Parts: sequence; structure tokens; C-alpha cells
Amino acid sequence: MADVIDYRIFGEDMQMVEVELDPGEAVRAEAGMMMYMEQGIEMQTQVGGVFKGLKRMVTGESFFITTFLNTGSRVARVAFAAPFPGKIIPLDLGALGGTFIVQKDGFLCAAQGIDIDIAFTRRIGAGLFGGEGFILQRLSGEGLAFVHAGGSIVQRELQAGETLRLDTGCLVAFAPSVTYDIQFIGGFRNVLFGGEGLFYATLTGPGRVYLQTLPFSRLADRVLAAARWNNRDQQRGIGGLGDVLGGFLGGDR
Repeated sequence: MADVIDYRIFGEDMQMVEVELDPGEAVRAEAGMMMYMEQGIEMQTQVGGVFKGLKRMVTGESFFITTFLNTGSRVARVAFAAPFPGKIIPLDLGALGGTFIVQKDGFLCAAQGIDIDIAFTRRIGAGLFGGEGFILQRLSGEGLAFVHAGGSIVQRELQAGETLRLDTGCLVAFAPSVTYDIQFIGGFRNVLFGGEGLFYATLTGPGRVYLQTLPFSRLADRVLAAARWNNRDQQRGIGGLGDVLGGFLGGDR
């Protein structure tokens, strides 16, 4: 059984979750996500087995998992913040059937007793062409787990046989009852000019699905593209937007 913990989520677009621990209770988190902790809480960084550590690295997570244990005699709190703008989703695994599947780098923290493992997609198409969707994480247990996603969150309840097609990076988490696959977009013009990649994910109900409006991969692509343009302008002797505005305001027309 996982520890029964209380929590509060703060913020709108740059969220953090504060977990309240009674004496003897603990929460596990991805290494490097802790924001602050109160007196009485001790950190215990563990691998949990070399094989499990290596599997976490494959999913994009750290080799280590840190446990935050309340060794004091009174209630203490520890907070975790996500690494990029977005929302935090609390998942009550006991109410969700004991298992939920999440994107490879979505795990933030969970009550002590929640198992974090990898879940390979079953179909060859998903494995070869899924991009972000190739390797997924499986969270199992009866307590609370917290998942982070980019942008805003969309929750869908798929009915039996209902299918949803989406960009692979926009998938956050889904119930194990949902069938996940990857399909080729098709069409010469779609492939060359559609701007959506070669493949999309298909989810077929029944079950709950969480989607995100701003995958980190999409955000990173925009940042890298802007950096390349800025570097190219500098090589050509063209200043960036700040140089242009500075010259104009300074009378250099």
C-alpha cells in the first residue's frame, strides 16, 4: 500500500505541488524536481536496482529516484516544481484501477509505494515510428501520483470503440484499457507540406485520456529555430531585434 498523502497545487501556468507528510510518511520524486522541504524531512537518493535505473534513463528520466521521508514528530511539507511551463495532474491510482500509462518524461512525484516502470508499446508500428510515443511509463499502486504536462490539459473520456487521432507529442497519459497505436498520415502533400510529421497516434476507447496543448518537443523546436535564425543574423552582421530597437531609440536611423 502507498502512503496516504495530502497535497496542494499552486500556480496557473508554472505550477508546483506541495505534499504534506505525516511522521513516517514519504514521497518519491524524479531527481532534481524538489523546490523546498521543511524541517524533519530527509532525502534518500536511491537507484532501486541498476536495471530499474537504466530503464528510467531510457524513458528520459534520471537514473536516480529520491525519497523524501518525514523523520520528525510532526507534519512537514515538501514541494516539487515542473521543469517547464504547464500543468500538474494528480492521479489517484486506486480510483483509476491501480495502473495508468504516462508519457516517457511525465512523472513528477508519487506517494511512497507507487511503482514506476516502463511500458513498451505492443505494436511494431508504434515502436518504429512513434517518436515521443515509443516508450511510455507505467505507474502502479493504490495511492497518488503526479504527472506534469506542457501548456493546458484536455481530459477526454473515450467510449468503447471511439477513436481519437492526435500528434504523438500531445499525449500525456491514458488508462490501460485504451488501445494505443501509431498510423502513417498518408498523402504526398500531407507528408511534405502538412507540418505535422509522418505519423500520428490513435487512441481507441474505452478509457480516460489526458492531452497537452504544448509538448516540450514542440517548444524546444521553436526555441532552437529562433536560436538558429539569431546565429545566422549575427554571422551576416545583422543585429537581433534588441539591437535594431536600441539603434532606433538611440537616434541611429
